Amino acid sequence: MSRQRIPFITELPLIIWLVIVWGALWQDFSPGNLIFGGLIAYAVANLLYLPPVELSGRFNVLYAVPFIGRFIYKLVVASFEVFWLALSRGPRLINAVVAVQLRSQSDLLVTATGHALSLIPGSLIVEVDRSTSTLYLHCLNVVTPEDAAKIRADVRATEAWLIRIMGTRDDLALLQTEMRFDAENVNRREGAGT
Repeated sequence: MSRQRIPFITELPLIIWLVIVWGALWQDFSPGNLIFGGLIAYAVANLLYLPPVELSGRFNVLYAVPFIGRFIYKLVVASFEVFWLALSRGPRLINAVVAVQLRSQSDLLVTATGHALSLIPGSLIVEVDRSTSTLYLHCLNVVTPEDAAKIRADVRATEAWLIRIMGTRDDLALLQTEMRFDAENVNRREGAGT
């Protein structure tokens, strides 16, 4: 069984990433080491079967910069929250595994969302169901169903930011449709309440 030949331009982001990892692992970014890393990366990408990483072809810097700010803010706040919970509750802390189904089926977006969440203290991805794009997070201080709902909303907000940054046009259209639908529901509830 022969596999389909992947164009070099499609492999290029993977090869560049593997060369950067190679240089970081050896802590040597000299031209000779990077060229050797490039040869190994090319061999790995062509001799070992790896599913191609499907890129959307878009990257929005106007959303990337605020996302980085949001990420750093959440990282600092979560660090202090975990520190406080460790001091105040210690072993009496209640944890839970929360399942969150993502909007996108893109491996890149599911992975990016999972990594962004795992880097923030207080939660850890324990499993990913690729067939349904569901992340299972082990989270600290989940006592009520409302706590779990808050975690799900935060995960989906992180995914929404990443869709705006690098999602496909289909993912972006789905997100915009969902946001319009949510806004219409809020308006209807507010209209019914007056």
